[in-house]
Amino acid sequence: MNETPRRRLLDRMAASPTLIAAHTVVRGELDADGPLMVNGHFHGNARVRGEVAIGTDARWEGNIEAVNAVVAGEVVGDIVASDKLEVGASARIRGRVSARRVAIARGAMIEGEIICTGTEPVVRFEERRSVLA
Repeated sequence: MNETPRRRLLDRMAASPTLIAAHTVVRGELDADGPLMVNGHFHGNARVRGEVAIGTDARWEGNIEAVNAVVAGEVVGDIVASDKLEVGASARIRGRVSARRVAIARGAMIEGEIICTGTEPVVRFEERRSVLA
């Protein structure tokens, strides 16, 4: 049975990720085996063995280590994705970002070093769909 190809990293996220909901504040260290979606505020560092998605109104203060990451909100800290990092137009990142593959929407702001560990160049794109609203 053929599965419809999914164009975006966010489209591949599992149906029931761990969720930090809007208007929720979490402080501490996080270690997750599966996908994580953040729409609230998180203060601390995280290691996610899967995808992490930072929603448009979310704020993350601390470092993130994940397989894949999609950022549409604000991150103050370093992001290390072992595979792909997708930065949406509404994203505001203050810190170093590192990934094998990096895609950045026009309008995104990154104050810090961008490290692409793979052989592909950083991709710039126009965001045409709503992201993590």
